[in-house]
Amino acid sequence: MIEAIKSFFENKLAKKNQEEAPSSAMSRIDLTCAALLVEVMNSDNELDEREHQEFMAVVQKSYNIAESDLEELSQLAKDEADEATSLYQFTKLINDSYDYEQKVGLIENMWRIAFSDKRLDKYEDNLIRKVADLIYVSHSDFIKTKLKVRVTE
Repeated sequence: MIEAIKSFFENKLAKKNQEEAPSSAMSRIDLTCAALLVEVMNSDNELDEREHQEFMAVVQKSYNIAESDLEELSQLAKDEADEATSLYQFTKLINDSYDYEQKVGLIENMWRIAFSDKRLDKYEDNLIRKVADLIYVSHSDFIKTKLKVRVTE
């Protein structure tokens, strides 16, 4: 799954980022975060339309991606749902690039995807817990973001 998403970001976003800020490494961190959101969306092996819509909203808001490109990215996620990946390659980049508040924001976005279908699956919870641990988000912030999103959903 990651190769298809990586190819999408390289083709659609890298050129845009180079035009706006040639030295920016944002497309790589954007890819990492989007890939983790896709993993949450697919972790329960059910792709719910509400998860799809929330994924699109979160990615569009976070990375300013055109709606036509969001559809393509979402389709890649559906097509590649069963392919396994390692979390380490993602969490290492996040640890190297994000400050603590950005990490908490990522965990909050992951909860938004998980709760969007009005049902928290144990696999979604487990994945978000693993990522939070790997990017050194405290347990209290992990719980606070979970409750914050759960209350607003």
